[in-house]
Parts: sequence; C-alpha cells; structure tokens
Amino acid sequence: MPPILQKNAGYDPLASYDPIVLVAQSSNLMVVHPSLPVNSVQELVAYAKANPGKVNFSSGGIGVLPHLIGEWFKSAASIDIVHVPYRGGGPSINDLLAGQVQMTFEGTSVLLPLIRSGTLRALATTSATRIAELPNLPTMIESGFPGFVSTSWTGLLAPARTPGEVIDRLNTQMNEGLRSAELESALAKLSNQPLGGTPHDFTQLIKSDIGKWAPIVKGLGLKPD
Repeated sequence: MPPILQKNAGYDPLASYDPIVLVAQSSNLMVVHPSLPVNSVQELVAYAKANPGKVNFSSGGIGVLPHLIGEWFKSAASIDIVHVPYRGGGPSINDLLAGQVQMTFEGTSVLLPLIRSGTLRALATTSATRIAELPNLPTMIESGFPGFVSTSWTGLLAPARTPGEVIDRLNTQMNEGLRSAELESALAKLSNQPLGGTPHDFTQLIKSDIGKWAPIVKGLGLKPD
C-alpha cells in the first residue's frame, strides 16, 4: 500500500497501469500463542474485553498489512489490544513463538507449519471462504465479523494506455493458464489460490482495497512519508 503511505511512491495504482488479470490470492490467518486461554475469535474478544490493554499483537512494522488487519479487528471488535511493531515479519513471529506477544495476523504459507505443529493456535482465516489447508478453521465472517475479508493477491498489469487488444489477448491467455492443473498445483504449494477474471474485476478489487485501507490508515494518523 505504498501510495497510501508514501507521498512519492512513484506510481498511482489506478492511473499508472492497465489491469490485465488477477493471478492468485492467499489468505491471512489470525493466530495466538498457546498460552492465551482462547480457542475462538469470540473467546479472544471476550478475553480482551475482560483484560483491556493486556493483549499485544505483533506485526512486521508500522503500516504493513498485519498491522492494518490488527487495527481493523481492534476497531471492529471494540477491544483494547496493543500493537507491537517489529523490523520485519521474522522478528514478529519469533517473539510470538516466545510468548512475548500474544497474537498476530500473517500469511498462510508462513504460519501453516507452526499451526500444524501446535506451536501456534489458529483462530480464523481472513479469506471470504474457508481455506483448503485448514478446512475446519472458520473465517472471520463466520466468527461474527461480516465483511472482514483481507487477502494478499498477485496480479498482472500493463503500463497505462496499453492497446485494448493487447490487454484482451493477455487476459485470455492468462485465464487459460490459470485453469491448468500444473499452475494450480504450483500455486497451492505457496498456499495460493488461482483467480483469473476480467480486467474490470481486477480494477474493482484495487478500488475496493483502496477504499478499505485508506480510512484505517487515516484513522491511525499515519502520514504519507
């Protein structure tokens, strides 16, 4: 989200590019340290309300996606949890594993081995539907937070004013490729789900993400550098 957080990001997500196709998306997961006596999002909310200011959530830095998801959750749940920023996702996860902080939001591929080993406890996924890797894990929507969806996505864009016929041809070819078993298997190894769709679909997602995160950034008082 550099255009939201940086004055001179060097590009505009809508004006600088012509969207071609959404390639894939991955979910983010809410996880807690096993010492926290909660087994669901609802229990976490109740615990945080009973212990205001005593639950810390980590992220890899100010303004990164796990930070913004955590702040969104804090606001949506009307709870007092404290953000602890680190210099990168690695230190954030390491201190969560050590019990120095109690929870975080992070990508599936990073957290999955830790969840399966029992080192961390997963409470929910931020995708719109449950994920194949953890089919018994509820979504944030199922956990009582309508519209709480945040995925990390990958897409293909072209420079602005690329001829329409070029965009259409690339879109068709990419959609065909995304339906192949080989690409689906390769993406699954990274906990990514193939998407596809039209350039319009991609444009609407970009607009939706800007509309979602800009008010949260503004509410936090984060000024573009």
